[in-house]
Amino acid sequence: MGKVLIKSISECNIGYTDWNKSTFVQEVMCFQYKGYSSFLVNPYLRFLILIMPLNIVLFEPEIPTNTGNIGRLSLATGSKLHLVKPFGFELSDKRVKRAGLDYWQHLDLKIYESIGEFFEMHRDKSFAFFSSHGTKDYWDIDYEEDLFLIFGKESVGLSEAVTKAHSNKLYKIPLHSSHIRSINLANAVSVAVYEGLRQLR
Repeated sequence: MGKVLIKSISECNIGYTDWNKSTFVQEVMCFQYKGYSSFLVNPYLRFLILIMPLNIVLFEPEIPTNTGNIGRLSLATGSKLHLVKPFGFELSDKRVKRAGLDYWQHLDLKIYESIGEFFEMHRDKSFAFFSSHGTKDYWDIDYEEDLFLIFGKESVGLSEAVTKAHSNKLYKIPLHSSHIRSINLANAVSVAVYEGLRQLR
């Protein structure tokens, strides 16, 4: 699981499901707590095991409903959402809010003016880039806490400049039909994030 932070449940005003008393450790899905996501509760020791969240990064997203759905996913998985301009829509677009329902206001959201600004702010972080040009499958990613999962725009994906500069960190989601070029962006993000949570358990 990597580094973990232990907090007493008494310190956490956080919701969790009733545990099965025959199970020593009950897996749960909790709300974010001080920048961490909770996944395991030990009901006997009354401790939470917390891990740093994953980071979902969208470079120049174009479709508002995709971004809204990914925002909802970010909250559901305890992930941080990073949006890099220019956008193909306004964040005030009602389609963004409709797709994210009433959860949008609770997002851990960061917005950047450009791809250059994003890389400047996170130069010391770990990245995984998703592209149809990737030579490795997404399950081969060595997921770690606070990893940045980076996705390109819906129409053309990541730019050639980005894929060339990070060719050793380029991953793909396998397709089993020659009739499509890619899957929906929101679906791709879901696949990648939940694989990360599985590995970090």
